[in-house]
This record gives sequence, C-alpha cells and structure tokens, in this order.
Amino acid sequence: MPGLCRIGVQLPEVERRVPWSELVVMAKTAEEVGFDSLWVGDHLLYDLPDGSVRGPWEVWTSLAALAAVTQRVAIGPLVACTGFQNPAMLAKKAATVDAISGGRLILGLGAGWNEREYQAFGHPFEQRVARFVESFDLIRRLLAGEVVDHVGQFYSLDRCVIDPPPVRAGGPPLMVGSIGPRMLRATLPYVRGWNVWWNQFGNTPQGLAEVARPVRDMCAALGRDPDEVLCTAAVYVQAPGGGGRVMGDSNSGVAPISGSVEQVAEQLAAFAAVGASHLQLVVDPITQESIEWLGEVLALLDKARVR
Repeated sequence: MPGLCRIGVQLPEVERRVPWSELVVMAKTAEEVGFDSLWVGDHLLYDLPDGSVRGPWEVWTSLAALAAVTQRVAIGPLVACTGFQNPAMLAKKAATVDAISGGRLILGLGAGWNEREYQAFGHPFEQRVARFVESFDLIRRLLAGEVVDHVGQFYSLDRCVIDPPPVRAGGPPLMVGSIGPRMLRATLPYVRGWNVWWNQFGNTPQGLAEVARPVRDMCAALGRDPDEVLCTAAVYVQAPGGGGRVMGDSNSGVAPISGSVEQVAEQLAAFAAVGASHLQLVVDPITQESIEWLGEVLALLDKARVR
C-alpha cells in the first residue's frame, strides 16, 4: 500500500572519472541536504562508445570508507554482484561494513549482466543465475549466524561462520536486484525488498505499478505478505545541465524525469503513490551541484509528507 517513501541517490559509476575526494564531498552533501540513502554500483569495467574503457572504484572498499565519513544515511551496493565474490567473503564484507556504519547497510544482491567485466576480471559469466541462487542462500544463512557446511555445484564451505558476528540480529536487510521469476522465487521468502532499474519499467509510475503486480502475486504465492516486501526502484532524473547519461556502449532510449524542482518533486511523489517504498535516484549529471539542487526537491517532498 502507498506510504512514506525513502529517497536515495546513486553515486557516480563511470559517467565520468571521479576523484575519490570529490566522491566523499558528494556523499557528505547528500547526507546534509536530506537524502535517506547512498548507493554504489558494483561494476568493474565498461567499454565506452569511443572505444575507450572506464571503471569505477571498487564497491566494498568504497562502502566501508563512506560508512566512516557519514553518520545517518543508509548505504548499500546497487546491487552487489554475486558473480564477483565468493559468497562467504561477500557475507564477511557485508557484516564488516554494517558494523562500520553502525547498522546502516542495505545489502542489495544481484547476478550481474555486463559480460565484458566478467571476462576482463576472469569471472565465469555462464550460469550466473544458478550461481546467484546458490550464493544467495549461503549469504543469508551466514549473515543469520549459522555455521555452514556446504558442498554445492559452484561453492564449498567447511564449518564457515561470520565472526565477529553481524551487529544486527539476522544481519543487514537483504534486497534482490531482479524481477526475473527464477531469482524472485529464490529470494522473496527472505528479502526485505526487491529492486528494479529504470529502463525495465520505462521510468514511469505506471510502468512500475505494472512491474510490481506480478512480484506481489509471487510474494503471496510464496507465503509472504506483499506489503511486507518493499518495492524499491532506481529512477532516472535529469538535473539542470544534464545532457544524457552514457553507461558503457548502451543507450536505453528511456526519458529521464526532468523539469523544475516542483515538477520533479511531483513526478517522484507519483512513484510513492503507486507503492514505491524506496527510490534510488540515478542522476544526470551526477555532481555536487545536482545533489544540492535535489535537496530542494526533497524539501518539497517533505512538505507534502511523501517521505
């Protein structure tokens, strides 16, 4: 059911090459202007249209550093690719970052999609959904405090346990970054929320409502109250000075939310009205100035009691 909606912002990936010092300033600015959460993509390398390559900072190192320089905002990977990590090490890193942040981590998990970075860094791309399903089960069990013995198709663990234990009973909340039936069936019984990327729902409230309907149906079929599994969505927003977001060699052709502060606030409120519980804003251009401008949008949403 519609209710208050949290608003976060994704920090730069490879839209441009961002010095770490600038990224820290952006994170602190986002917290100061009122964002609820900060998100970092888990990618390694993109091919750009001009034939060059560009990669972002490593996600878990970044999250640990951001946890140490912020106080209030939730932080999380959008989303952590299980294909890049042994599941036990991913769980260990998540527990560590959650402790550094004082219990502010939201653990988004997904299977990845960019074959180029898999190949570049030597990770197997084939059967990545099957790998995700096995990895997810191990991660959630480890973060729940289990001692895990496991011999599976892809991973083996021998009396593995996360110690020091997670600072929150049961570990940080889990979020699946997928609307695929196979991954939803494996995760919806356990996750706090699910996430969909803007080009998968047309970046519109109506599109999000259509995508959410079968997810809610699957929740009910799996024995979960659909209202207890949060709908979260990455929404593409163009701030003043934006000229189109280029990520790798792809162009989705989906239009961003844009306009005045009032118009952007109204459009974001419409996502909350169709049931979104948390929005991650993917911003063009992603700069300190854009984050400050979006602070004005947040103030209007607060005034309207959208969040």
